Amino acid sequence: MHPRSAALSPSRLADVTSALRGHVERGDLPGIVALVARGDTVHVDVLGTQGLAPSGPPMRRDSLFRLASMAKPITAVATLMLVEDGKLPLDGAIDPWLPELADRRVLRTPGGPLDDTVPAKRAITVRDLLTLRWGLGAVMAPPGTHPIQRAMSEARVAPGFHALTDPPDEFMRRLGTLPLMHQPGERWSYHTGYEVLGVLVARASGMRFDDFLREALFVPLGMKDTAFTVPAEKLDRLTTAYALDDATGRLEAWDTPADSFWSRPPAFPSGGGQGGLVSTADDLLAFCRMLLSGGRAGNTRLLSSSSVQELLTDQIPEEQKAASPFFPGFWDASGWGFGGAVCTKPDGISPTAGRYGWAGGYGPTFFIDPRQDLSAILLTQRRAQGPDDEALALEFSKGAYRALED
Repeated sequence: MHPRSAALSPSRLADVTSALRGHVERGDLPGIVALVARGDTVHVDVLGTQGLAPSGPPMRRDSLFRLASMAKPITAVATLMLVEDGKLPLDGAIDPWLPELADRRVLRTPGGPLDDTVPAKRAITVRDLLTLRWGLGAVMAPPGTHPIQRAMSEARVAPGFHALTDPPDEFMRRLGTLPLMHQPGERWSYHTGYEVLGVLVARASGMRFDDFLREALFVPLGMKDTAFTVPAEKLDRLTTAYALDDATGRLEAWDTPADSFWSRPPAFPSGGGQGGLVSTADDLLAFCRMLLSGGRAGNTRLLSSSSVQELLTDQIPEEQKAASPFFPGFWDASGWGFGGAVCTKPDGISPTAGRYGWAGGYGPTFFIDPRQDLSAILLTQRRAQGPDDEALALEFSKGAYRALED
């Protein structure tokens, strides 16, 4: 890890600012908060407005953004805290806490009939959930292609942009009626394991998931604005969430501060991000710095350095990557640690392996690079809708690396 005196180039950071400002001025999106930090140097860009109207509230450094799947690393850390406390076994069965998932049946073929199953070869473990190899998740095929997709949708447990509306116990009951697609530990399937982890953390801790996150993680880190609900006194800082209307080509709001889903406590505090956490750039920087510090926040240790190292290490064997489809090219230079992607070799963004981070379907993205003591956070609220959605994050990430002084 580089010393805290490591620097960022002011002129190259100015290039990052200029590029981001161009996106706002062209109307690609109404506003952005972007943060690049190395050691004690923190650069923040606050551009545009919080809503779609140019005359609306200006963006603020402490504007609130919906994290969606960018919450997965937070859920992973919460899980590892319980493992270190002896309340969960990393490689032990989850059956005592999640009996709904005991004695699983597994589809004989992933696309086959729901009643054509075989017994699971072993129980699901905590590690299976953290690595998304527990047997069920997003199906990389058009909707309705396979019976399991329809069954997940009908059971209201399918991954998607919609918030989960069933309470945790009902969610688990519905999930427990479905067979697995794959044997535990054999293939990677995105997302659903982190919704299960949120329930597991709650049951193992004896607390609601949101209460555990606040007391065990957010308060010690000073993440004062990170929560599942935005109270009335903070709604003026909540950004509008929007998407591109295919028919008109214009950005249209789908969640606004005036009538936000996030103004009310959720029925399901989501560990995976479906209707999940909101946060700010500085709160997220505190989380990043804790990881870069090997699990410490000041004089407080939240995780051991060995747990942080495992979180940041690719957990997926090459043969499983080949059998686990995701976005085209995802596995070429990426693996999956706990809660996020791990860069496994130079990939055109970072010159070395080891970068860790994740993005959310509502627009935000972040990464850390322990080799460079580097954190980068890009917050927007434009829903992901196509192959060009990664372009802004890719441009920003490359700019953050260019800003490193030699």
